[in-house]
Amino acid sequence: MQRKRDKPSSGHQLAKGALSCAPLRLIALDSPTMTQNDSFDYLAAIRARGTGELDSKMGIEIIEASPQRLVGTMPVVGNRQPMGLLHGGANVVLAESLGSVGTQLHAGADRRIVGVDINATHHKSATEGIVTGVATAVSLGKTMCCYFFFSSRRRHTRYEFVTGVQTCALP
Repeated sequence: MQRKRDKPSSGHQLAKGALSCAPLRLIALDSPTMTQNDSFDYLAAIRARGTGELDSKMGIEIIEASPQRLVGTMPVVGNRQPMGLLHGGANVVLAESLGSVGTQLHAGADRRIVGVDINATHHKSATEGIVTGVATAVSLGKTMCCYFFFSSRRRHTRYEFVTGVQTCALP
């Protein structure tokens, strides 16, 4: 007997330009997400709300924002481990911040969101300058959101970078 394939819930959809995990390639879907609103200034809303204490301490600044994609910067100086390298946890904080803000933008101001999972792979380390993190929505659902994260800094002809995935629940 053939088993019928499960369909995703009606509230679950891949975000425009999201990373598809099945064939591991970038795909673009024409259907808008639940929160896509081209006329709303998400960055202004974030700036009006203010940053969290940890983001402020680490020097994180969000420079582009929508539920589908966030870009933020963070200085290496002040976030280094004793050996002089950017602390791996600092990159994870940047990823968590971008994914959490994106989830909040998707969910709306009246919903509470919580991070439930994050992982990061540190490919090359930075020792100076500014790292730029980009969080791209993989899935924006009614109860769960997931973002692919890439943080990098160009140094001469090579990149120092970290990749990861961050997931938030909307209880």
